[in-house]
Amino acid sequence: MAAKRRRTEFRPGRGAALTAGLAALLAVTGPVQAQGAPAAGPGRAAAGAAAAVLTVAKDGSGQYTTVQAAVDAIAPGSTARVVVSIRPGTYRETVKVPATKQNVTLQGSGPSRKDTVIVHGNASGTPKPDGSGTYGTSGSATVAAEGNGFQARNLTISNDFDESAHQDMSARQAVALRTAADKVLLDSVIVTGDQDTLLLDSAAKTALGRVYMRNSYVVGNVDFIFGRAGAVIDRSVITLKKRWDGSSGGYITAPSTAAGRKGFLIVGSTVNGDVAASSFHLGRPWHAGGDASLDPMATFRDTELSAAVKSAPWTDMSGFSWKDDRFAEYRNTGPGAGAASTDRPQLSDAAAAGQEVADWLGDWTPQAS
Repeated sequence: MAAKRRRTEFRPGRGAALTAGLAALLAVTGPVQAQGAPAAGPGRAAAGAAAAVLTVAKDGSGQYTTVQAAVDAIAPGSTARVVVSIRPGTYRETVKVPATKQNVTLQGSGPSRKDTVIVHGNASGTPKPDGSGTYGTSGSATVAAEGNGFQARNLTISNDFDESAHQDMSARQAVALRTAADKVLLDSVIVTGDQDTLLLDSAAKTALGRVYMRNSYVVGNVDFIFGRAGAVIDRSVITLKKRWDGSSGGYITAPSTAAGRKGFLIVGSTVNGDVAASSFHLGRPWHAGGDASLDPMATFRDTELSAAVKSAPWTDMSGFSWKDDRFAEYRNTGPGAGAASTDRPQLSDAAAAGQEVADWLGDWTPQAS
């Protein structure tokens, strides 16, 4: 890489401050600037050309009353940045940003990311209203982003499907946010659900699907960060959630990475949650469709792990051994961290030098707009 490598900063002791829990963290979170570029800081660029702004408000005081109506108003083939500024409120709807609409930003305009909520409750097994079958996992998403350059900022995206009320349904995966695009920035957001909360994908197996998520929260219990994207989750909180019946147990990541591609990098973050000790795996390999050519990858580094993380944190999936794929840790801390062993591979310093944020992003420098 021609440019000097940008190393992710990790401040010892910062993770300990985060473990107070999701609610406390949200309570002290500062406001995010509603329009234009954010305040200067690490990884943030100066303001550029002003983006077009479409306003959404439930009470009719904006240009549109639903988020999807604003997205629909963007011309197909558009590549100029358009900010859909969403006023505080709860928007019960599904939203799709198609591949024909690039550089779309969904941005909450309230002082807190809790103030603007996009929520729906579809699951994989939920019947479609037109009788054409069920939604499937990817189709269950509350928000689906397929246009390159998509951004989400200062809001909450939720799937509130009630598993306990649908135990007769065999397919209960329920996605809150699905990305299937390149150069996706998720900045100061909450993405929350139960099983399969955050699907980080790409448009095709051979397509780039880079995602950079920072200063955010992901909540779930089973495979709740999954897909084939090359994704960085940086300086964020991953909160483990109990199952529908009150039991603890689950898997944080389920990467489905193509061979030769980057998978998931969780860095400078915190794993916490009100769950039992030694009940969660860091991840398992998802060979989607039984594709043996895939080479799933996930690395947790410089991250504080709660006691909920198992001492053998990786496990097999659907007949595929995690040891045949790419799973590792580096310099993690907290009661859930552990020393190197055959069940707990650790990167060497030399290997870790090739697994930093810049290695995932390549020639892309994320900047909010």
